[in-house]
Amino acid sequence: MTSAPPRFAMVAGEASGDLLGGALLASLRARWPHLAAGGIGGPRMIEHGFVSWWPYDKLSVRGYFEVLGHFREILGIRNQLVARLLADRPDAFVGVDAPDFNLGVELKLKAVGVKTVHFISPSIWAWRGGRIDKIGRATDLVLCVFPFEPEIYAKKGIHAVYVGHPMAAAIPIDVPRAAARAALGLDDDETVVAVLPGSRRSEIKYIAPRLLATCAEMHRARPGLRFVIPVVPGLRPAIEALRATLPADVAITLVDGRAHEALAACDVAIVASGTATLETALFKRPMVVVYVMHILSWQIGKLVHYQPWISLPNILLRDHAVPELLQHAATPEKIAAAAFRWLDDPAAVRSLQQRFEALHRELRRDTGALATAAIEAVLQR
Repeated sequence: MTSAPPRFAMVAGEASGDLLGGALLASLRARWPHLAAGGIGGPRMIEHGFVSWWPYDKLSVRGYFEVLGHFREILGIRNQLVARLLADRPDAFVGVDAPDFNLGVELKLKAVGVKTVHFISPSIWAWRGGRIDKIGRATDLVLCVFPFEPEIYAKKGIHAVYVGHPMAAAIPIDVPRAAARAALGLDDDETVVAVLPGSRRSEIKYIAPRLLATCAEMHRARPGLRFVIPVVPGLRPAIEALRATLPADVAITLVDGRAHEALAACDVAIVASGTATLETALFKRPMVVVYVMHILSWQIGKLVHYQPWISLPNILLRDHAVPELLQHAATPEKIAAAAFRWLDDPAAVRSLQQRFEALHRELRRDTGALATAAIEAVLQR
């Protein structure tokens, strides 16, 4: 490397990836204050000087069948991105999650000598384990957020480093419940339900209607409940339209972003499966995990999934620690009943919180510093 600050290209395709990318960029910029970074990212990355060439939510599609409707647009973006990066090569490309998009980019860039980093490891231990060979061909470095992952890669001779999970460092061990409630205008004695319907348009389409109907179902049983729904920028109109179909006396507060405040403030959370379930666990909150997708995507997913669980808390604890209601089982009545079981069993909640605190401490590392050191070592090779 020359003495000039490195130039990074990065791609994050959804809100959780933007959060990870923003945390990583903060540490990279602490090491190289004048670095340049561009590609595809969201507001958290842009806060750290990142230049996004396309809106990051263009890539926010989940499910085999759902991708088909956006395939040509996504493929066009990837082809344009690769052409741009081949014409003006960065020192390193960092693919932030989104493996179906990023691994293809990484393959082409590594072939011409650009250093490639994938952050975070795809869940090859949970499904589609055959991807590990492609990961090996595509990457110079895999940054792992779970401690058991590097050993899996070592067996294939793939360079992988455990860096902890950045959310575990960003979220306090002791949850600021009172402060969060005050910030959201919630009274201390209210029973609060956080509802996180997902950050992708497909999730809003398939999951959000069931979760909003669950709010109405729970309200009918216990009219005093308060519901807080964090909304991803750009998806608020869809949530507002669903809210308008419910009785006006259902106490729902929509907040732009602020998912961490909602989780800190709540007594129970109803969460779409994904990174948000790990965030909920780090806030030590009991949860009900929900997921619904197109039936064809669901059938395909079942064929390539290895674990008896889909949510990260259950996978990491290797137990049915929190209920998962999927596809046809995700009815408002069943979701409400599972949430009420947490609200009515304080002893079970305390036991779960102890397990979540132990998990939090295991994942808590200086992720940014460890990731930056690993990336610098790759750049210097």
